[in-house]
Amino acid sequence: MVHYGHSNQLRQAKAMGGYLIVGVHTDAEIAKHKGPPVFTQAERYKMVRAIKWVDEVVEGAPYVTTLDTLDRHTCDFCVHGDDITLTVDGKDTYEEVKKSGRYRECKRTQGVSTTDLVGRMLLMTKAHHRNIDSSNYQQHTDNFGKVCKGHSPWTGVSQFLQTSQKIIQFASGQEPQNGDTVIYVAGAFDLFHIGHVDFLEAVHGLAERPYIIVGLHFDQEVNRYKGKNYPIMNIHERTLSVLACRYVSEVVIGAPFEVTKDLLDHFKVELVCHGKTNIYPCADGMDPYAEPRRRGLWRTVDSGSSLTTDAIVQRIIKNRLLFEARNQKKEAKEIAMIQALKRREEEKTKERPQAVL
Repeated sequence: MVHYGHSNQLRQAKAMGGYLIVGVHTDAEIAKHKGPPVFTQAERYKMVRAIKWVDEVVEGAPYVTTLDTLDRHTCDFCVHGDDITLTVDGKDTYEEVKKSGRYRECKRTQGVSTTDLVGRMLLMTKAHHRNIDSSNYQQHTDNFGKVCKGHSPWTGVSQFLQTSQKIIQFASGQEPQNGDTVIYVAGAFDLFHIGHVDFLEAVHGLAERPYIIVGLHFDQEVNRYKGKNYPIMNIHERTLSVLACRYVSEVVIGAPFEVTKDLLDHFKVELVCHGKTNIYPCADGMDPYAEPRRRGLWRTVDSGSSLTTDAIVQRIIKNRLLFEARNQKKEAKEIAMIQALKRREEEKTKERPQAVL
């Protein structure tokens, strides 16, 4: 997948230098070393390009990063998170560049992993809805749940904790300027994917100087109109996912479902856009976009993409056994590596000379 954890890593990496090149692996390479990918390589190439800290994307990058890889793309060093990345045979994919001193590390975003997100879709839980009553939570009861209970610090089922500092780091902090066209769009933007990117790119192209505000609905509101275990990502996670997109200027966290007169006036909105997807009615059955339609601000935008969050979930469910095996395999591999590192540290401790008092 491509999620806000990756965006946060790229944000940190960009701060270490002046130009950020991101290598994205092919589907075949990911399937070989980690298991089936959720998004296709074409989707991932475009999604990574849409992250605002990325300057260039290398398609089909090798899974093992070597000195030749860095030299070929005139890179001074490479950056990775402080988790473990292993080949199919258990080797560190950054071993060569680490030994040469051309490796730097950034902090992994605690509380999220592709494994965890896939687990949410497979298990159909609501435990990730931080602001839904706990009586609605379902327990993790199948084999996957038994494997992922925090044995590995990277792939265990976890909760992301939002902070004001994290929002500030992701936000542009720019107010609309004279001459900007303020455009408002709203929705769940769950499992931020290529369909969302295509839509926001199309909206961005509607004005010479667009200032796009995305209204994100609270988890309870999304669950009201979508049902099941939606949204897969909670409001805090969806906020960072959207803020990381280069086409987005601002996010309204917990936006009202109805686009009201007050909202339009407050943000001085000149255009309200929606994609070709269904428009759900308000809880009272009314049209949530009645006011912008009345003012002549309404625009339906065809992004040319048919991918939806539902389609992503169906990909997971259709290949349930493959994804369960992927998660269990990755967890087991990481646990084995952690145990090996622990034994190595214990052996080093034994070899050190003991002080005599």
